Amino acid sequence: MVKMIKRVKKRSKKVGLPPGTLLFTGEKKVEIEKIKVIDFNEEQLEINEYKELKRDLFNKDESIVRWINLDGLSSVDLVENLGKQFHIHPLILEDIMNPEQRPKIEVLKNYLFIVLKMLYLNEETELIQSEQISLIIGSTYIITFREQESKIFDPIIKRLETSRGLIRTEKSDYLGYAILDVILDNYFVIQEKIDEELDLIEEELLENPSSELLGKIRHLEREVITLRRIIRPLREVINSFQREENSIIHDTTRLYLRDLYDHIIQTIDTFENFRDIITTLRESYLSRINQRMNEVINLLTIITSIFIPLSFLAGFYGMNFIYMPEVRQPLAYPIVIMVMISIAVLMLLYFKKKKWI
Repeated sequence: MVKMIKRVKKRSKKVGLPPGTLLFTGEKKVEIEKIKVIDFNEEQLEINEYKELKRDLFNKDESIVRWINLDGLSSVDLVENLGKQFHIHPLILEDIMNPEQRPKIEVLKNYLFIVLKMLYLNEETELIQSEQISLIIGSTYIITFREQESKIFDPIIKRLETSRGLIRTEKSDYLGYAILDVILDNYFVIQEKIDEELDLIEEELLENPSSELLGKIRHLEREVITLRRIIRPLREVINSFQREENSIIHDTTRLYLRDLYDHIIQTIDTFENFRDIITTLRESYLSRINQRMNEVINLLTIITSIFIPLSFLAGFYGMNFIYMPEVRQPLAYPIVIMVMISIAVLMLLYFKKKKWI
């Protein structure tokens, strides 16, 4: 059964604090924050990793795209320092440090801010895990903020190292598209897992609709509702991203963003279908249970109907009247037994002719 990690909410810590106050409200998932800085253009690639911020990372060289990735958000000083270097508004930094943000996009003067949810399947625990990823996209740089270290960006780094595709020849907006594309690709993995789970539930429903099956259906329904709530806002995010008239986004990238928009529409439609399928499965389960109950009641009714005349005969001859003529007959008892069996057989034949059994 696919399960999903429930996030611990700690929003109450921010009650009464002024807007823009930096406070990490999520669950700490890494012991030490890591900063990876990747500088690249068509001719060169340089990758560095730091555990603390000791130099100014603001990229002033327009011929180079700088990708800064921060794993871990519990260090307020680190996030605040990055914000000062790149002139990021305090309210944006506040949203970055709040892992319960709804997916959205905000367009500011010198950069775009995008926040969305990353979904991936833990192969060991079979849990659908969710984490927030925030992007700051400037004209010559991208900053990504993640709650924990993962391998989600490894395919992009490999493309940079091998110079495969257009990623080394394009600007920061194309790198932003590549990051969003990788995140959406993982949504398709989740879709396949849920689709497999629905197939298993359908098979079990046809073979043996047990009481545990209804619990599985309800659990999967809750998960699909949660995932729909995460995925649906992305349509607005990506649509705004591709339509925004901004010098950061180039026309060559808009074509890829339109393809990305088609993918998210397809994903949303798939999860809408999942909801309809789950509703159908629940109704089918209840219908099968009612059918089985009707079959049991029908069987009990037939047995009761057969035993009513037999009980009448048994009661009639159990009244202990010593003057009953049948008492003097040596074969009276076997005859009564044969009559009772004949009545039962005739009733069964009659029920079968009526197709009641």
